[in-house]
Amino acid sequence: MGTGQTADGSVRTPLSRDRILVTAVAMADTGGLDSLTMRSIGHELGVEAMSLYNHVRDKGEILAGIADLVLSEFDIRPPARDWRTATRESAISAHEALLRHPWSCELILAPRPPRILPARMRWIESILARFRAAGFSPAAASRGYHAIDSHVLGFTLWELGHRLPDDAPPDFLERVMRETDFSAFPYLLEHAAVHRAMSEEPELGEFEFGLDLILEGLDRHRTSQ
Repeated sequence: MGTGQTADGSVRTPLSRDRILVTAVAMADTGGLDSLTMRSIGHELGVEAMSLYNHVRDKGEILAGIADLVLSEFDIRPPARDWRTATRESAISAHEALLRHPWSCELILAPRPPRILPARMRWIESILARFRAAGFSPAAASRGYHAIDSHVLGFTLWELGHRLPDDAPPDFLERVMRETDFSAFPYLLEHAAVHRAMSEEPELGEFEFGLDLILEGLDRHRTSQ
């Protein structure tokens, strides 16, 4: 059997850091971060776990690498000319990327072990640079970044926390509504009805609604400096 060939004679794709990280992202998307061990990643790639150490130092480097890959999916340079539209488009792209990889918020907020993620630095820099170019003071740009970043990450975590498990029966929500006593919570019951109606005919997503409120407030703050 020649170098780079499998037992059946087919060509084996060379092992590399990029291939390890792409495989780890796919595994995490399916089974969460707990599914990632050096042994399980090696098995998925068809190699022994020890072979991975020729390309990555340890599991910590893999976790940092896959977090960086997700962050790299954020559109940090959208083509919109004005800062509000560009920030909106960038934030929406970040939210969508995080939803595609439900495990990523946790890892981006708290890398294991703690370390600086280069793609996260580029994301933060892009927001600050856009605000400063739009006339925000350094202090206002910093507060604006906090508002946008916390909405992107915080809302995504909130949204993921409200997702029903895959094995939930189709009538789960209807059953909860029937079996719950809302007599002391009239406004919560009202909210549930409104939420259901909005979910059936969405005109503006909840993420975008909150994002637009933040952008309107930042615009007023910018012009009042």
